[in-house]
Amino acid sequence: MSNLITPDEVPNWVPGQLTVRNPEKGWSGLSVRGYRYNGSDVEVPAVRDFVIVAYREGHTDMRRRVEGRWSSADVGPGDVSLLTRAADSRWVWSEDLDVLLVFLTEQEVVETCRQMYDRDLYDVEVRDVLQASDPGIHRTALLAAREAASGAVGSQLMIDSLSCQLAVQLLRSYAHIQFREAGAGDRLTFQQLRLVREYIREHLNEDLSLQDLAGVLALSKFHFARRFRNATGTTPHRFVFQERLERAQELMRGSGTTFAEIARVCGFADQSHMNRHFRKRFGTTPTRYRQEAAAQPNSAQRRLHRP
Repeated sequence: MSNLITPDEVPNWVPGQLTVRNPEKGWSGLSVRGYRYNGSDVEVPAVRDFVIVAYREGHTDMRRRVEGRWSSADVGPGDVSLLTRAADSRWVWSEDLDVLLVFLTEQEVVETCRQMYDRDLYDVEVRDVLQASDPGIHRTALLAAREAASGAVGSQLMIDSLSCQLAVQLLRSYAHIQFREAGAGDRLTFQQLRLVREYIREHLNEDLSLQDLAGVLALSKFHFARRFRNATGTTPHRFVFQERLERAQELMRGSGTTFAEIARVCGFADQSHMNRHFRKRFGTTPTRYRQEAAAQPNSAQRRLHRP
């Protein structure tokens, strides 16, 4: 949805006095803004991120409409309001308030959820909660604001921890999670596997990472690893290693290239590294395999490829 507004655009609809704002750099999954508000009646377009409102000062009767449904509650210091992402809302209150707005990105919440449950997701939605007395979430929001104000050494590490903590707190108590069922869409297609294998063979002498392979198909590392294993029955790491051994076997059989050079072009750490794994996989040494292949090429090839 391209019409979702960002945290920086919220003041266009909810004007207030800015009291704290996180730095531009080093904050990826979470952002925080502090405001002092007068009593207001505001319409807020759908926000890109999940929103946590932590109340610091002032008490008021708050009324809110989310997707056509109204709710009301008395809110004050220590309370929090929660709003799911991509939802239009209207907020009405009469008294002055000092609040923190904490924004969690969809990616942060989804990735945390995947790590918690080790399952692929269809959707995550936070329940419409106007008033919750949740000391854990409120305290975490205050810590995020403190980091935003101080910018001390290690701030980025602290924010990474706090954003994960907030996501876990939301997912445990306030989220509706739809998991994706395993099926044909959860595995790589024949065409995708062909593209990945071609990339591996072209870059076999490099230190290939999971991110490199996922990037071939423009998938996240999580999605790629899961779909790759469902399609092949093995992990990307083991698949790459098998490709290295099979390419080394081809070079030993079909050329006079030195073993040291074969180890290099196939991406092994060194010749001894290749020799060790070659013997473990094929039950013979590279030297003996080359000798047997030269003497009886067809029989040596059949023996080493036999299941």
